[in-house]
Amino acid sequence: MLDLATRTAIETALGDRQIGLAVTLAAAALAAGARDPMLFNLVAWRAEEAGDFAAAHHALGEAMALAPHDATIITAAGRALRKEGRIGAALAMFDRASAIEPGFAVPWLERGYALDVANDAAAALTSYQRAAALDPAMAPAWAGAAAAAARLGQPVAELAARALAIDPHDATATMALARSELGSDPRRAAARIREMLAMQIGVADRIAALTLLGDALDRIDATADAFAAYAAAKSMFAQLHAPRFAALSEPPQREFIDNIAAAVDDVDPMAWHKRVAPPGRRGHVFLLGYPRSGTTLVENILASAPGVEALEERPTLIDADREFLTDPGGIARLAAIDAATATGFGDRYWQRVADAGVDPATTFVDMDPLKGIKLPLIARLFPDARVVVMRRDPRDIVLSCFRQNFAITAAAYAFTTIEGVAEHYAALMRLTALCRERLPLAVHDLRYEDLVADFDTTTRSLCTFTGIDWSPDLRRFDRTAARRGVSTASAGQVNRPLYDGSGQWRRYADQLAPVMPILAPWIERFGYDL
Repeated sequence: MLDLATRTAIETALGDRQIGLAVTLAAAALAAGARDPMLFNLVAWRAEEAGDFAAAHHALGEAMALAPHDATIITAAGRALRKEGRIGAALAMFDRASAIEPGFAVPWLERGYALDVANDAAAALTSYQRAAALDPAMAPAWAGAAAAAARLGQPVAELAARALAIDPHDATATMALARSELGSDPRRAAARIREMLAMQIGVADRIAALTLLGDALDRIDATADAFAAYAAAKSMFAQLHAPRFAALSEPPQREFIDNIAAAVDDVDPMAWHKRVAPPGRRGHVFLLGYPRSGTTLVENILASAPGVEALEERPTLIDADREFLTDPGGIARLAAIDAATATGFGDRYWQRVADAGVDPATTFVDMDPLKGIKLPLIARLFPDARVVVMRRDPRDIVLSCFRQNFAITAAAYAFTTIEGVAEHYAALMRLTALCRERLPLAVHDLRYEDLVADFDTTTRSLCTFTGIDWSPDLRRFDRTAARRGVSTASAGQVNRPLYDGSGQWRRYADQLAPVMPILAPWIERFGYDL
């Protein structure tokens, strides 16, 4: 139990917004043997702020054991999961909290934050609006709604005004207004962001603001300044997440990709051609390439065809991944597996597809730009699957990845310098090329530039390869994207009619010059002019 004097002191500190003092008092009380959900919740918050998610989860677990139906603590557990990047688990916690206390606005606010991380702006908007309806004085709810509306191209001013009337310094509302001004008045957007950057704002907000400033400067063709803003955002992103990745035992993702390539290279190519998997399902397509190469666009094009279901960037191969890709000897074991093992991992894959709400009996497109890392698994477990590889000018891809403020992943951490993006890109291209040479894969290359130049011819060829009946419905991919929702960074592009985004790298040729020796072999190999 917690004595009344300590509880009063902590609650007074919280009421005075002296969070640090409240946490110090809570930690001291726990050290003295007290046990109370509030104490564990406070020390969990401190651990979460320090990036020590294991300690945060432990403390919150203790709190939930003492108060299993406390919506505040359950919401805190979801928040820690969100900050750790475990979005599905976080959403489940927020839903659980809302079910316990339907009138509690905070789980809906946190749910909006989580959906923002997942790039699901439409669902985030709904969650923020629900939070604002439950608590109209909650400025972050109005601000989050304004930000989601800006990404969806919907009116922003009224929502942002509601937030700023409550908190005139709300960074999210200010950025929402700036984002809505990008198309009509980018100079005003840049000025608004610069004013905000001159104030005291959180690190995550500063990263987002610097990225948005880069976008505004890009619109007025101030490319050198825009690149500097992107670089500042990436540097801050790297510093923020460095402790998390320093604590991991596995190698950086680029090294991980190189290790897979070395292991594939060590296996006798003939071993891969001994078929062990059962006959594959008709209409099974893997769509991959690289982030910002056009995979989301093509996913929604194919999903516009009758009878086609698509799944966006889900870890459908995670069971086989853990077994064969993370173990140094795993690739050799993968090449030598028997039919029963192949069938077992195939069944787990299809169960994960079904668990994601997709009927695997339909024509199924598994889209993930980084599933090139999984090509050994695809070749071994699904030899009858069709593999579509998106191609785009490597300079446009690398520049776009550098400019994008991704949610934190191993790949996003590799994208914190322009050199890091280029080296990661080259590593995945080497692995993809090696797998195509050595493994039995049915592959179709699709160039983004061809798609935007001659949509019908390019998509007809794609449909012939995948076994999908071509239809004029494919031209309505933007409606499909709006209906399905898009959770990748390409949501803004695929929610509008086709446009040509190629050649953007030319305005940043000077900034890309340092990585040209890395990219030049791939530019030439893929048929682009140097």
